[in-house]
Formats: sequence, structure tokens, C-alpha cells
Amino acid sequence: MNIRSILNILAALLTLLGISMLIPAGIAFGFGESDLSGFLYSFAISIIIGLPIWFFTRKGYSVTNKDGFAIVTFAWIITGIVGALPFYLSGAIPNITDAFFESMSGVTTTGATIIGNPVTLPHLPNGIESLPHGILFWRSFIQWIGGMGIIVFTIAILPLLGVGGVQLFKAEVPGPVSDKIRPRVRETAKYLWMIYIGITIAEIIMLQIAGMNWFDAVCHSFTTMPTGGFSTKNASIGFYDNVGIHYIIIFFMFIAGVNFSLHFRAITGDIKSYFRNSEFLTYFGLIALVTVVLTISLVIRSGNWSHACFSDSLFQTVSILTTTGYGTADYELWAFFAQFLILILMFVGSMGGSTGGGMKIVRVMLILKYAALETRRMLHAKAIIPIRIGKGYISGDVIRNTLGFFLFYVFIFVFTSFFLTTLNIDLKSSMGVAASALGNIGPALGEFGPTDNYALMPGVGKWLLTFCMLLGRLEIFTVVVLFSRTFRR
Repeated sequence: MNIRSILNILAALLTLLGISMLIPAGIAFGFGESDLSGFLYSFAISIIIGLPIWFFTRKGYSVTNKDGFAIVTFAWIITGIVGALPFYLSGAIPNITDAFFESMSGVTTTGATIIGNPVTLPHLPNGIESLPHGILFWRSFIQWIGGMGIIVFTIAILPLLGVGGVQLFKAEVPGPVSDKIRPRVRETAKYLWMIYIGITIAEIIMLQIAGMNWFDAVCHSFTTMPTGGFSTKNASIGFYDNVGIHYIIIFFMFIAGVNFSLHFRAITGDIKSYFRNSEFLTYFGLIALVTVVLTISLVIRSGNWSHACFSDSLFQTVSILTTTGYGTADYELWAFFAQFLILILMFVGSMGGSTGGGMKIVRVMLILKYAALETRRMLHAKAIIPIRIGKGYISGDVIRNTLGFFLFYVFIFVFTSFFLTTLNIDLKSSMGVAASALGNIGPALGEFGPTDNYALMPGVGKWLLTFCMLLGRLEIFTVVVLFSRTFRR
């Protein structure tokens, strides 16, 4: 590997992260709160380490595909470590394991938090709402940069690394990618940044118009677009007794769960591209179907119709499917089959090429089509029957890549669930947590449901979950390939 080039890029990232800490430091200074010193110390550490390394390695060599896998994986790990510094050094989270868990949960846009339990954090009697404004902003900010990072990663970087399954994301709508991306990755990244920032600003304005104060509007917009889910309130979005705010966030969660290539096409004048995309139609239809089913369930359970039955069903469906993890209701109080539907949505996830996690709808579509194809082949053994998604034919390489991803995903879920049960965590909670961490969702089931937190999770469990968050965020193969014998050779 070209160690010099890898160090140069990682050092540049470290330096930029250090500089970005000046923003929450300014907020801490403006509010006159105690977290200012934590940001200044973190800024100094990042600059002192990152700047010299970047300077002495700036004349590096070209980056190969092998280097790319290492750079992407270590970039997320370094961001998680650096992101934990303000939590730890400010005293907001005085435990290294918890600080890293909170940071990695933010960077991977998972949204699982250890904040909220006065037993483990007695200095925060009101949970999240006891945190100083600088720390609250930093929690949101690291999710925002993590979400933008994954968009550039999935649409601009992975195709260059030769990860075939990613071509599924562009099977129908190439947009600014596919054959056009290779000569101008920088240009594509610029367009993606513009779209991402523009939609974020639009949400901030709309939330303020709806009645949310400017600080909360910024923080929630920074965690909606990356489908992260960190909130400035213990009760998440349920804190706001404002239907307008709820529907605004539903709308932007929905947008964040759509392939950003489609947004690019729409902005350049091809709005109909949404409705020509079979994955988008499946995404929209799945939300509609699950919302109707959950609404009927809540109406039957409560004995009467109310708007809250519909709005809570729609909000939780969009929140879980897009892997955002916000909440307006405690779905653990719903019927058991409704909770099971929520668990299924955790696995499915949003569209490929979006900021959402999970397996991605396009992969689920391909797996189901492949299963149906094999059934047909039982009757027509010699027939050559191609698999199509929309108007595009899917190659055998992509099918094998997708099946491999699915097997890895299931194996990691089973292993994580089993390991958590050895820590004396009940089966429902273990399975919910494993699905939530791997799908980058946040809230789970059982002891770690939407009204709970991860404070009482044993330390070794938190480290395992942070690794699962990283695996899920980087599409598994990007991380797993580093452990392969072929990569080491």
C-alpha cells in the first residue's frame, strides 16, 4: 500500500475535523457554557497531530483501489475517535467507551445514544436536555458530515473501488455517476454537496416557520438529512406538540431516503425520473402499505379513529424504513405484529445511494427476484432467464455480490444477537439491538426501545455494536476486505 498517500489523506481529514470544532466552540462561547475548553483542547490535539503529518506527506503517490478501501475504513474510524474527544474532554461523557460509542453512533448516522440514564451519568439529571449547546450541536454536526460522507462514498467512491453491488444503485438512473463519474469524481462530489446543503437549508427554514427555535431547527435538520436521528430532546420529535413540525420532518426523512442520483436528475429538469424508477415506486408503496396496516392496528387497539393513529404510523414507518430513528410514539406499546413489522423495516432500509442504512430496497428486490427466478428454473432447467430491475438487466457478478452481501448481513446479525445474549440480555432486546446497529437505525426493541437508551449496555457490547455500525455504514465488504488474505498479500 502507499502508506504516504494514505497518511496524507487521513491527516488532511483529521485537520479539517479539528478546524470544524471551532463552530461548536463558538456556540459554547456564545452561550457561556463549560464545554468551550473541551472543544479547544480537541481542536489543538487534532491540529497538532494532523497538520504536521499532512505537511510532510503532501508529496504522496497515486492512490490504488487497495489504498481506497483502507482510506475509507480508517477515515470513519478516525472521525469516530476525533468526534469522541469533545464529549470526553468537556466532561459531558466522562467514559472513553461511552464517548466513542456516542461518536461512532453519530458518524455512522446510527443515532443510538448512551445519554439519558441518571444512574450512569448523574451530572446530566435531565438527560440530553442537560447537555450544553456546543455538545448538542456537535452531536448533530458529526451526523451531518457522516451522512454527506456516505453519499459521496456510495455514489462517487465505491464504483471506483470496483464494488459491483453498488451498480444496483444506478441500474435505472445513472444521473451524474456510472460511466460519467470516473473522469470527474470531484465534480460529482461538488454537485452532491450542493444538493445536500440546499435541502438542509430548506428544512431549517421550514422548521423555523413551523415554530421550532433556530438552534433546534439547525440541529434537527443536521440529523434528518443524514437519517441520523440524534435529537436535542429526550422525547425526540415527540417533544414537539406540533403537527406541522412532524410532517415537515416526515417529508425530509422521505427525501433523505431517496437515491441522491434521482435528486440530481430532478434538479437538472428530469422530475419524472422518480416515477420511472422501480426502486422509488417500491419505496413509496412500502411506506404507504405499512402505514395503512399500522394505522388500522392502532385504530382497532384504541377503539376509535384519531389523526394521531395515522400520523404516528406514518412517522414511525418513514423513520424506521429510512433508518433515521426519530420517534413520536413508543411503538413497543403497539401490537406484537406491529412491532414485528418495525423489525422487518429495520432490515429493509431505504433506497440505494441515499443516506439511509439497512440492506437497501434495491438489494431486497434483487434477492426476491432471484428467488422467483430459481423457482421458474425448476420447471425450465435449460432456460436462460435474465433478471431485470426496471429496464436494466442485472449481471451475474452483481447478483453474486448481492447474495454475498446478504449472507454476510445475516451472519453478522445472528452472531451479534448470540453474543449479546451471553451478556445476559434477553433475546428480543439482543435481536433488536443487532438489527438496529447493523442497519444504522438507533432505537431497537426491548430494553433498548424508542424511549430507552444504551447506557446500561455492557462495555464489551458497546464495542461490538460500534463495529456493527461501521460495517453497516460502509456496506460490509469495504471493511471485511481488509481482513482478507488477498488484501494482506
